Amino acid sequence: MSITTEQITDIIAAEIDDAELEVSGGDGKYQIKVVADIFAGLNSVKRQQTIYRIINEHISSGAIHAVSMLLHTKEEHAKAK
Repeated sequence: MSITTEQITDIIAAEIDDAELEVSGGDGKYQIKVVADIFAGLNSVKRQQTIYRIINEHISSGAIHAVSMLLHTKEEHAKAK
């Protein structure tokens, strides 16, 4: 069972409004970048848990078996540029 970067993008976009998303990788290993204000006030663990909740069924199925994440608020992203 495999999943595409487009499918992962769509799954996350359906759960997080007004997010900038970038998903790369393949073959079960993905890099997920999300810029959204939903992360405001959350530490890095809570931010990751937010994404894991959304994609967990695909991790459980084996479609995703390695994930690295870059998760920022829009303000943090603007400062990082």
